Amino acid sequence: MLDSRFWHNFLYDLGIVPTKEPYAKRTSHGMILGENGEKMSKSRGNVVNPDEIVDEYGADTMRLYEMFIGDFEKAAPWKTSSIRGCRRFIERFWNLQNILVDEDIIRPELESAFHKTIKKVGEDIENIKFNTAIAALMSLINEITSFGSVSKKELAVFAILLNPFSPHVSEEVWEVCNLGEGIVAEQNWPEYDESKCVEETIEIAVQVNGKIKTKLNINPDAEQDEVLTLAKADENVAKAIDGMNIVKEIYVKGRIVNIVVKP
Repeated sequence: MLDSRFWHNFLYDLGIVPTKEPYAKRTSHGMILGENGEKMSKSRGNVVNPDEIVDEYGADTMRLYEMFIGDFEKAAPWKTSSIRGCRRFIERFWNLQNILVDEDIIRPELESAFHKTIKKVGEDIENIKFNTAIAALMSLINEITSFGSVSKKELAVFAILLNPFSPHVSEEVWEVCNLGEGIVAEQNWPEYDESKCVEETIEIAVQVNGKIKTKLNINPDAEQDEVLTLAKADENVAKAIDGMNIVKEIYVKGRIVNIVVKP
């Protein structure tokens, strides 16, 4: 940080750059700790050599894991099990070629999932929340594999979304599967339809005296009376409140129901 400001101020004094400061905002990244949660050092014997990781798992896996390890600004411990998970994710993306069908559309069954992911990944990249963007892609690939096939359009969109995190494999799949002209890095970012990003149902927890008794899938716009009726109709909740006096009923919209009872 000091070097960047020093050199920029030096160039400003020479009249080479137009601003005195090099940036309006600077976000510092967190430290990657050893697997024991301590700062990496040779004396502690917990140093991870990135060259060895690249040799074993590949550059894309290393790059993906560094962004998936945690919040950009916070320290996070290295976990070998997690980097293996990132490798498996990349392999799952590569293997989508095996279920590729020659359709140039995003099919209706996967339309909502794709639009939500396009929105999520785009917004998270802008806000330097790379870990949650990658988690959204992992969720989307689960949707695709559950469906059993992927269209050329769907694979192309996925490759574009993945490219900032794993450029090599996304470019390779793009070329091998002939998904479009040029390279992935030159493509326009996919657009999403806000109306197709609305959750049809959401899951909320139902508590009785602070203890979770069940979870409900409800319409996000459902009113309190409707949600409470559904909650009380659940077998586990009904048992918990049977013969008890209901003191209070709380519904935090879209999040939780809590029923307070006493004998």
